[in-house]
Amino acid sequence: MSEVVITVGDRSIRTINQEIQAAVADGHAVCVKETLSRHNLGIGLPAGARVRFEGSVGYYCGGLNSGATIEIGRDAGWGTGEAMASGHITVNGYSGMSVGASMLGGTIHVKGDCGPRCGVAMKGGDIIVEGKLGYQSGFMAHAGRIIALGGAGTSCADALWEGQVWVLGDIESLGVDTQVVEPEPEEAASVEQLLAGYGLDDSAHDWRKVISSQRLWYFESRDANAWLMI
Repeated sequence: MSEVVITVGDRSIRTINQEIQAAVADGHAVCVKETLSRHNLGIGLPAGARVRFEGSVGYYCGGLNSGATIEIGRDAGWGTGEAMASGHITVNGYSGMSVGASMLGGTIHVKGDCGPRCGVAMKGGDIIVEGKLGYQSGFMAHAGRIIALGGAGTSCADALWEGQVWVLGDIESLGVDTQVVEPEPEEAASVEQLLAGYGLDDSAHDWRKVISSQRLWYFESRDANAWLMI
């Protein structure tokens, strides 16, 4: 697959995204240079696309991904991979707030730390964070897994639904209506098999699996005192 080079600089983001879409439609891989932390790059990329961003990007990079493989050379702003349906995104540095927000599927791999509310309202897929999760990561996650190898900040998995947060290392505090449980061996094996695909296999894993305590699942507004107790 030949590679097309596209330069961002101070050019129109609409034009840049149109050029990326045209290149991948013609079967080319794309290298995007001089990103300058610009926002909204690589939105709505189709299945089979391969796009590499050199340097750092701004917010919402790779949003609405529909099956593309995206690599970000350095850091990423907030909302990376928002609402992605499938595909894979790699962030080689730090990722800002709400990485993977509302994602439906696919995998996001952050090699550094990530900001608060990682995986907020996610509906499926996996987020792997080699560093530490920011506060309220997993907030109201309906499905999917967040897997952190470097611990988690405060209010971890706050108001979680059926999503799961897997943590190695310290959790500063749990969010409301959550609990830490011992994972089943087959569940742990599934997580470690996923990590092994990224060269992160470690047989000494001592996982903390955070799930919902399910008390908020049945909350009614007329019962506000019960919510306050939670």
